[in-house]
Amino acid sequence: MEKADSCRRAAAEAVADVEPPRLHEYLDSILDRASMVPAVLTLESAAAMRTEGRVLEDADEPCRDGESEPDRNRTRAAGPDREPARITTHAAGVQLIYEGLRLTRSLAHDEPWTATDADASDADLGILAADILVARGFYLLARTDAADKAVRTVQSFGRDQTRRDDLESGTETSAGTAVGTDGGDPASIDANLERDVLELAVRTGAVAVGETPSPRLHAVVAEFAADVGTSFPPVEDCLTDLHARARELSLEDSTTDRATSATDP
Repeated sequence: MEKADSCRRAAAEAVADVEPPRLHEYLDSILDRASMVPAVLTLESAAAMRTEGRVLEDADEPCRDGESEPDRNRTRAAGPDREPARITTHAAGVQLIYEGLRLTRSLAHDEPWTATDADASDADLGILAADILVARGFYLLARTDAADKAVRTVQSFGRDQTRRDDLESGTETSAGTAVGTDGGDPASIDANLERDVLELAVRTGAVAVGETPSPRLHAVVAEFAADVGTSFPPVEDCLTDLHARARELSLEDSTTDRATSATDP
């Protein structure tokens, strides 16, 4: 899929300067194997919301998202050739954050440091790679209106993994920690990462074109997230139908969205 390949290249370019070579190869291997669902969903969300925004666009409407009129003019002047590259970069940021958090989750559960020296060495490399992936993802989203959502995604991941550890050690109930909507099941807690990253992808795509994700788009993605679990399938196996459903956004949905600031969660 062309969009997935474009996002993969953008993500690889974001870590192209990482050294030493062994660490760079490790990062490349992660991105080579990764499902690009978060990144491609970012592009699809931008496309869906851009279409609805153009239907409703009014020349006298105030700029949204705190964007100044000169900034709005520069965005329009960039034209069709430059805007997709900018959005693809943002999509790569979402993907990098997910890959870093997913790798952190895997290392935390497997605890390779308790195995052989070779496993421990690989784990050290892995945790360093995870830190780099998240940091580079934040860098790509730093000047966007999705940056706050990216921060909340990482914070939520940290809380979830702490609660998961408490559950497994049997300390959550005694500590009085709330069970949450996942029912206190470790697998469900883990799956919160995929759900949160999909929400980040939708928001990143929408604000990239000066829009707020519509309720319909959120609903479609929520249904998809419920079926995903703790890993994403290949893009071609899951996003075709999702894109078609997201494109069915109604004029009424979009009108409702206009009353909500794109800086809202």
